[in-house]
Amino acid sequence: MGDHAGGSTGEDDRGTAVPDASGHVPVLLDRVLELAAPAVERVTGRAPVHLDATLGMGGHAEAMLDAHPNLRLIGLDRDTTALERSARRLARFGDRVALVHAVYDEITGVLDRLGVPALDSALFDLGVSSPQLDEADRGFAYSYDAPLDMRMDRTRGRTAADVVNDYPPADLARILREYGEERFAQRIAAAIVRERAKAPFDSTARLADLVRTAIPAATRRTGGNPAKRTFQALRIEVNGELETWSRALPAALDALPVGGRVVVLSYHSLEDRITKRVLAAQAADTTPPGLPVPLPEHQPRFRLLTRGAELPSETETTTNPRAGSVRLRAAERVREAT
Repeated sequence: MGDHAGGSTGEDDRGTAVPDASGHVPVLLDRVLELAAPAVERVTGRAPVHLDATLGMGGHAEAMLDAHPNLRLIGLDRDTTALERSARRLARFGDRVALVHAVYDEITGVLDRLGVPALDSALFDLGVSSPQLDEADRGFAYSYDAPLDMRMDRTRGRTAADVVNDYPPADLARILREYGEERFAQRIAAAIVRERAKAPFDSTARLADLVRTAIPAATRRTGGNPAKRTFQALRIEVNGELETWSRALPAALDALPVGGRVVVLSYHSLEDRITKRVLAAQAADTTPPGLPVPLPEHQPRFRLLTRGAELPSETETTTNPRAGSVRLRAAERVREAT
């Protein structure tokens, strides 16, 4: 998870993030640093604590540690490969860094185990990361053949092959329709069921070919690879991404003190919808209607730091095409929970 662009970053003499030798910069890096800074810099008398809940390649984490020399970082990732790479990248920061193999809805338990009572800032960079897409054997990409896996954590859980081969037709169609926003979900699901009866699916190429032939020819000629939506839907299902996110964001908000901030980068409309709903509820005055004055215990617990969802600049999407679909939202705690 996290670091959709991967790679290390440097800074030019204006303090602006620039690509490393690989040409990669983590998505919206400067804006993430700008939003997190006030939460970290307000802390006195102890080291501020920043949670990177989707560590990925460690690009955002490295930049935060460089920007704030007394910062303590907790990095989570369900992908053991990502953790190994980030551990090497962040080794120079020594005991300022604690990396944990965990899914981001396990925040409360992780903080308890580490003896950390509260966070000062938290970042979620949702979705699939560049290494996961770029490494053929992970099975996330439809552009080359690989085992049909798609697990972000390869140590546990069902694979995409399990879903494709075992789910009832109605469930397959629902997943493709809801998570992939696929217009031809019913046709693709029916085609999968027909073909898996002949032989189980075990490769990305066979599935991508089936999707291509299952949808109308006119549709195949527009909108990029026709398998994109099916692969996205399967990835979300395999990794339980939406259910996990529905639990993770409230847990992170609960761990923030007054002045603490959360920044969320979403790449899918359903993720962003959950983010918007949770943050809006926390930023609402819940005083019952008809009362002459707002009740203190019903005042908003958070204030929104963005007007709606912020989109990437043209410069960002030019230098990093995978940032094209990103939506950024952020909030700051303004009142303790009662």
